[in-house]
Amino acid sequence: MILLCRPSELAEGQSRGFVVDGLKLLLVRRHGQIHAYENRCPHRGIPLDWVPGQFLDHSGSLIQCATHGALFLIESGECVTGPCAGDMLQPLDCREDADGIWLLIDA
Repeated sequence: MILLCRPSELAEGQSRGFVVDGLKLLLVRRHGQIHAYENRCPHRGIPLDWVPGQFLDHSGSLIQCATHGALFLIESGECVTGPCAGDMLQPLDCREDADGIWLLIDA
């Protein structure tokens, strides 16, 4: 397990980006749950963030690709509009406990 941040460092409705061993990833807290995805648009293979750590649309309810505006459901990573509609963000396994938000990696 790799510590990404403390629970208090990812507020409800917020997103953050991380790089772990060259892997770019993003976290979003929505309705108390942590959602983790590879920070890579399935359409162009490029990072999603507008500016470092900013992944959500203006409403804060969808992940948005900065390059072409594709919108993804936070809970599933499914693209619901844009050139990659129907494609999915690559989910990553993470856990949260009182000490932190952890990226789970294969041994």
